[in-house]
Amino acid sequence: MVRASDFDSSVSLPPGLEIGALRRAIDYMERELAELVEIYFEQANVFSAIVGIFGTRALHSVSNYEKHKHTDTAQQRFPDLCRKGCGPRPTLNDCLESKGSKRPWALQSHYDHPGWYVVWRCLVDPTESLESGKPVIIWRVDVVFLMKSDWKYEKSSAGDAGGGRTHTFGVKQAADKLKGKAVYRRKDVIIRGGKPIPKNGDDENVDPSRPD
Repeated sequence: MVRASDFDSSVSLPPGLEIGALRRAIDYMERELAELVEIYFEQANVFSAIVGIFGTRALHSVSNYEKHKHTDTAQQRFPDLCRKGCGPRPTLNDCLESKGSKRPWALQSHYDHPGWYVVWRCLVDPTESLESGKPVIIWRVDVVFLMKSDWKYEKSSAGDAGGGRTHTFGVKQAADKLKGKAVYRRKDVIIRGGKPIPKNGDDENVDPSRPD
């Protein structure tokens, strides 16, 4: 259940984006992603990308942000969404990029573009120990404005012999940069061994907002 008490109204949001819209977006995403959970076990990175796509779809439907009118820009560059009514030349303050991640702090992109980012942190829970009927949980949502200087280049590890990943950009000292940026955080999920897991009775004194 997406509880109102798990939201932090003190976190800065892009102009016009409301907590109510984020709440509706999380509800939609958890419901729709439940049908795609098998993709996670085949290719977890692909699943994270799908989470970001569903975040864009959700906000387009339930908020005053809508998909970028130029499909190639939305699919390959920045941003995914623009504030409705901002005109043909939106400022950085009117733009929003949607990212999904199974990791608690890291944030990666193929571009080091400045602007607003919403990061949907997902937990795949096939045993449905947190909620019956929900094998995918959005356990935290970070909203942050990043500058170009916040990104660091991570070169490709691919080579002539094959294998490796393509180049990306990662946020420098992501845990510090994202401190205080969680507009939504479930209190029944903690981070242990660098991984989000359901909180149990032995974890009563664990602060879910801190890395272990």
